Amino acid sequence: MFTICLGDDGAELRRLEPWHAEEFLAHINRGREHIGQHIGMPDAVTDLVTSHSYLQAYAEKAAADAGRIYGIWTEGKLVGGVLFRTMDVMLGTAEAGCWLEPSAVGKGLVTRAARVIIDWAVEERGIHRVEWVVATANEASIAVARRLGMTKEGVLREVYPYRGKRHDMEVWSVLAPEWRAGKQAR
Repeated sequence: MFTICLGDDGAELRRLEPWHAEEFLAHINRGREHIGQHIGMPDAVTDLVTSHSYLQAYAEKAAADAGRIYGIWTEGKLVGGVLFRTMDVMLGTAEAGCWLEPSAVGKGLVTRAARVIIDWAVEERGIHRVEWVVATANEASIAVARRLGMTKEGVLREVYPYRGKRHDMEVWSVLAPEWRAGKQAR
């Protein structure tokens, strides 16, 4: 089984697979309000059928080399995750993202997990550009982009219709040479 230790606190990064649907749904239910402040995942995952379908869609993306989804576990409990919402190996681009339930906030889990998947994308899959697209109001996710050494490229004004309102989104990115230079500096 694919498991990567994320640090001395015992946190682990693992693939999220369709067979995790029940655990994924329980996790989303624990963090539904918190997670749903800025992203639509909780609106898409509402029962066991939609939970399975959501994870199955990512399994199909992984099989097509077009995306990936990973869970973050602490003390044996799924508490969040990171993903490549999109990945185009031919163009060398990917869009990374994250989510956490409230019990996992403030522990550096997303930053550590995102480093693992970005490093894999750059070094193993030859991705040249990794983007991080985040709602301007999502200060925690913006802080992760900064910690990852990403550069803010701009704001897409009112581009994201979500829960009856159009939201501005910031685009952050890191290029492969910047990523490698940042790894040497850490």
